[in-house]
Amino acid sequence: MRRNGRIAPTVDRRAIIRSLAGIIAAKAFPSLLRATAQQTEAATKPRQPAAPAPINLLEYEQFARKRLSRMAYDYIAGGSADEITLRRNRKSFDRILLKPRVLVDVSKLDTRVELFGQRFDFPILLAPTAYHKLVHPQGERATVRGAGSAGATLVISSFATTAIEEMARDATGRLWFQLYVQADRAFTRDLVQRAEAAGCQALCITVDTPVLGSREREVRSNFQLPPGMHRENLKGLGTLASRACHYSESAIYSIFLDPKLTWEGIDWIQSFTKLPVILKGILAPEDARLAVEHGAAGVLVSNHGARNLDTTPATIEALPAVVEAVEGKIPVLLDGGVRRGTDVVKALALGAKAVLIGRPYLWGLAVGGTAGVERVVRLLRTEFEAAMALCGTPRLAQINRSVLWPQP
Repeated sequence: MRRNGRIAPTVDRRAIIRSLAGIIAAKAFPSLLRATAQQTEAATKPRQPAAPAPINLLEYEQFARKRLSRMAYDYIAGGSADEITLRRNRKSFDRILLKPRVLVDVSKLDTRVELFGQRFDFPILLAPTAYHKLVHPQGERATVRGAGSAGATLVISSFATTAIEEMARDATGRLWFQLYVQADRAFTRDLVQRAEAAGCQALCITVDTPVLGSREREVRSNFQLPPGMHRENLKGLGTLASRACHYSESAIYSIFLDPKLTWEGIDWIQSFTKLPVILKGILAPEDARLAVEHGAAGVLVSNHGARNLDTTPATIEALPAVVEAVEGKIPVLLDGGVRRGTDVVKALALGAKAVLIGRPYLWGLAVGGTAGVERVVRLLRTEFEAAMALCGTPRLAQINRSVLWPQP
């Protein structure tokens, strides 16, 4: 446009309107503009990498330690006395070497195993451990859901902080029950029958704990159940047991353990239970032979996570003699120190039919609740399958002493 012979500047009305709108908005809606600016900045700012997640069972303990109280961590992690056996459980696995084999077709792996008439997709179970609510607010309910999602069998502890029946309602997988035989035999019978009614498919009787071990970490951290937390499956037992037990004044005894338990007690339980009975806590081959004689369905080679008698052999060291003693008549299982898939292969090579893990899934529960339990199982299972393949044993039945490197 020409005006008085000059070219007038072009006026962009839309630009003027946008400018005026911005001025008005800045005065009327300053918080809106700040929020918009912050969103723009956040969108253009480089994203911080997510916090690393544990990628193996050993790392899960490190992560869990940061989340748990000292009392809870020491209760779970600790062993007896000088913790020689606790360290030995782990180191003994490390001393065993595997023999890799090559040019074997491992495109399909078969990890299935049958125990006590029950079929398992893989030979890893979750051992009984106490007081899951020390670790996670949902306690055993979160654990049982995680076990189900991972396809693993969970052995419920007598010392659970959740009732058997409540755990069974949340279960999508198989459950077994671990029993501490009580001095009150009527209470014991009732507890076994509750487990049966809830759908548990095996009974693991702990036979290695007539008295308490010297758990010094628990003493130092003054271990006790927090207010409102109870041994839900043993409610009402304290009063009964304290009246019946004259040994309760000694520090090594507990009203929740029966130091008078003998083979007669095992025979008595087998006389009324419908479940296969597995004796948990066998180390001596002499006891393994007696287990066969008394009709046990199986034995679990265990030193109670090194929490009872210190300076015993590691479970993987005791395993071969127990396997030899039972002469193939009953299955032998193992717990204690299993942290890697290679450990599972080593245990199976020495005659175990399956292994159980305890502390690792509690670390998973502490870190991630249900998902943490599931992931711990899946990590160990994946490692196990990789070890099978690299040893050239695509089927479980092929895992034997031939996969072990000869010791000098």
